[in-house]
Amino acid sequence: MTVETITADASGTLELGDLPVHRIGFGAMRLTGSAAFHLGTPSDRARSIAVLRRAVELGVNHIDTAAFYFSSLRSANELINTALAPYKDGLVIATKVGPHRDQCGEWATSARPDQLRGHVEENLRQLGRDHLDLVYLRRMRQDSIAEHFGALAELREAGLVRHLGISAVEPRHLTEALEIAPVVSVQNRFGFDVSRERSHEVLRMCGERGIAFVPFYSVAGEGGERGAAEARNDAEVLAVARARGVSPAQVRIAWTLHQGPHVLAIPGTGDPAHLEDNIAAGALRLSEDEVARLDATHARTAATV
Repeated sequence: MTVETITADASGTLELGDLPVHRIGFGAMRLTGSAAFHLGTPSDRARSIAVLRRAVELGVNHIDTAAFYFSSLRSANELINTALAPYKDGLVIATKVGPHRDQCGEWATSARPDQLRGHVEENLRQLGRDHLDLVYLRRMRQDSIAEHFGALAELREAGLVRHLGISAVEPRHLTEALEIAPVVSVQNRFGFDVSRERSHEVLRMCGERGIAFVPFYSVAGEGGERGAAEARNDAEVLAVARARGVSPAQVRIAWTLHQGPHVLAIPGTGDPAHLEDNIAAGALRLSEDEVARLDATHARTAATV
């Protein structure tokens, strides 16, 4: 694969509500440092800005971020604003609300429903936007999300938010949310090393209802550590990668997209080379045999996770 010539449009297109996006997008969490949040070493600011600009040059039109994506020196939203404002027409920026970190980076109590407007407005301020394209309610162990999702639905009616999504949910939460307002996307943990039982039913429900399913940690390990995933690559992943002349990470991304036409990928990185590899993975079409072999390995691997 010649990564220099492959752009995000090779992955195909899906609509988030009325917003068309390429199936390969970009997750902003790794822009801030060598590991997620306050862990690891803060990133080089100029390099992170260059990665964002290169992503858009390569056709990425779906960026996933959050105000709580920051390290001791870097904020993902500030980097996005600096690199990309004024924003190109058709660029969709999704963000998440619910979790909260204080100025020292420590996790604080998750937001009450009446505090979600403040979370939305903080994302608006950091990104320099007058509305947010897509806002996910990230569930924080609530048994019911009705009150929180209802508060976001009110902000949608007020024009601060265009579309709504939910994250880290069970099937019953999706049903609950759909009774309140349209859901265009669900973001759950799902990947080659993750038990299908945790999100498979939500994945299926989304496909039946025309809702996008956006896995996180589909390539990297827990905490967004790419190296952790690469260290445990299964022999079948490596065999497919060698046969195709691509990286194991590209095989993982391609396998994720093969889980259904309603699935999007948002691999994140602060490395320009990894960025181009990730985007090139959108053009990788696995054969039925390769998918079957990888599915079988996934079933065995995930059973032990």
